[in-house]
Amino acid sequence: MSAHRKNLDGFAISLMLLLCLCWGLQQVAVKLAAPVISAAMQLGLRSGLAAVLVLLLILVKKIPFSLRDQHVWPGIAAGVLFALEFLCISLGLKYTTASHMSVFLYTAPIFTVLGLHWLIPAERLQPAQWLGILSAFGGVAIAFSGALFDTSGSSQRDMTDMLIGDSFGVVAAILWSATTITIRKSSLSEAEPTTTLFYQLAVGAVILLAFVFLRGESLPAQWDMTSIVSLFFQTVIIAFASYLTWFWLMRRYLASRLSVFSFLTPLFGVAAGVILMHDPISPRFALGAILVCGGIVLVNFRRT
Repeated sequence: MSAHRKNLDGFAISLMLLLCLCWGLQQVAVKLAAPVISAAMQLGLRSGLAAVLVLLLILVKKIPFSLRDQHVWPGIAAGVLFALEFLCISLGLKYTTASHMSVFLYTAPIFTVLGLHWLIPAERLQPAQWLGILSAFGGVAIAFSGALFDTSGSSQRDMTDMLIGDSFGVVAAILWSATTITIRKSSLSEAEPTTTLFYQLAVGAVILLAFVFLRGESLPAQWDMTSIVSLFFQTVIIAFASYLTWFWLMRRYLASRLSVFSFLTPLFGVAAGVILMHDPISPRFALGAILVCGGIVLVNFRRT
């Protein structure tokens, strides 16, 4: 396959919108299952189960795969970064709010674009596209600013703890962008999507499950239907199908153009809350959504 990657077309944009919708719903799924199984345990289990699904797909479709080729070490590196990102998220949420974590985590495309801009000439952005990045990030910040500056009910929160949690969110964003850059800069950029995904899930599952078991957690003795459905959604739809589609897109389109769509994920998450939990839509959210959409248009701007 040619190393040339193209700008996004209508098909790629439609797929990215669907992926962002699924990723936004993911947070709702985790919260619904949290009373039965911890977030860290959920992430470890879904990664391990999805890795098994990917391996089965490789065997059934006879997709080329080897533990002795040039993809091994980049694959392990991507898996370690993937696990550390989610560890930071789970640890950070102990100290800071979900709104804070959402804003700081989705600064990842900023770090991704900066890294790709300096490392890969084909990924360099033009001034209008940089304006799009700023617009999209500003949109996310505005959409969540109501929660960020609302201190009612949290007057007793220790600001040092908040700073620690926010720092975990920024580190998670950096790890997320480092994963994307590692894949794009290594042999994984031309590997089968199943290869990249298997390494990321398998290595990530080992680290995440080792962490939760060493911490003294165990599998729940009883499962309710909500937790079962949630884990199915996270495993099959998110960790298997959506991630496989993401890596497929990264082989064919410019990663910096794809990454900016992740700004939509927290907005879809809020929209899911409005539909499923009857949360009101604030003017800040509407304005943020407009800025995010405008940013995506600018980032995908093509010079004539």
